[in-house]
Amino acid sequence: MKLQRIRALINKELIRLIREPANLFMVLVFPLILTMAFGFAFGAFGSNSDVQYKVGIVDNDVTDWSEWFQGNVTNMQALSIFNYEDKDAAYNDLKTGKLSAFIIIPKGFGASIENFRKDPQSISGNEVVLELALDKGSMIVEGIIPPFIQRSLTSTIFGEKALSPPSPVSIGTPMFVDPIKLTQFDFMMPGVFSFAAIFLTMIVAQVLTEERSMGILSRISTTPTTSEEIYVSLICSNLIIGTIQVLMILGASYLLGFRPQTELFGYSLVIISVLLVVIANVGFGLIIAAIAKTSSSATGLAFIFILPQMFLGSFIPVSSESVSKLVPTFYATETIKNLFLRGAETTSTSVQLSILILIFYALVVGGIGVFIFNKFGKK
Repeated sequence: MKLQRIRALINKELIRLIREPANLFMVLVFPLILTMAFGFAFGAFGSNSDVQYKVGIVDNDVTDWSEWFQGNVTNMQALSIFNYEDKDAAYNDLKTGKLSAFIIIPKGFGASIENFRKDPQSISGNEVVLELALDKGSMIVEGIIPPFIQRSLTSTIFGEKALSPPSPVSIGTPMFVDPIKLTQFDFMMPGVFSFAAIFLTMIVAQVLTEERSMGILSRISTTPTTSEEIYVSLICSNLIIGTIQVLMILGASYLLGFRPQTELFGYSLVIISVLLVVIANVGFGLIIAAIAKTSSSATGLAFIFILPQMFLGSFIPVSSESVSKLVPTFYATETIKNLFLRGAETTSTSVQLSILILIFYALVVGGIGVFIFNKFGKK
């Protein structure tokens, strides 16, 4: 193999990509647009504010006790309080999603507390019901709001000391740790890196099918250029494209607030994991090019390999991880999650195992692709 010929073939592939607007859009522009869209849609902006649940209060009692109870509810930082004159208005806002819950303080609320505090044994005759309505469409609301309301009610009736009764076990002075607040955008970003690489399957299949139909591959075979030089240049050109993809997505996501929790070598492993996916997808592209007769049929057949990788190993949640382990993008996404989100060490077992599996995938799929295309794809 001669380096000069390989370099010339790499330049040919890159120039071809630049001159094909559709391929350029799919490989470079589309991942960038996807990153920007996810950033705006899934919380890259305004993610520094704490989540608050809107709770409406209808006070039918209007006593000091009902005001103290409302004050205790207001002190719960996770709850944002809105006062309503009647139940129907609160119900309509809850039904349309403007509220997460509403409380109705019944008439006699304050009198019941007064009588209980005078004679705790008289609870059976003075009990009133505090009505609470919750948003049925949210499982989180059902688990979060009732405990807050119960805590506020207990504090109102018994005072703050009732929340921490005497105990033989005490809690030590808390150690304050600056939390890392992750948004849905952060959780989706690792899959975007893998997602961008899978479309190289289609690009490789289209290019090779078109060059074969135009006779370009036949003319190249009459020159001193060897098959090994063609395959090496094909892989290298796509590795360059894959590197550009990673850097573009990383830069765009960083501008949108994504902050990877890793060091410099961690970034290197992320790039390596994506490039290994690139090699595997070049292999898939070679397999498709050996089967397809035209570039249009190659486009359709490419989705045989694109869709499983997209649905099982990118940013789309899956219920069965065992099935996801069949595609290479799963291991790249897991590597990026471990490094960028969980701050895992680059020497951790999970990261190294995923890299080794990706190397195996790249060698096997890439090798099979070269063998099949070399045997059936040049005809």
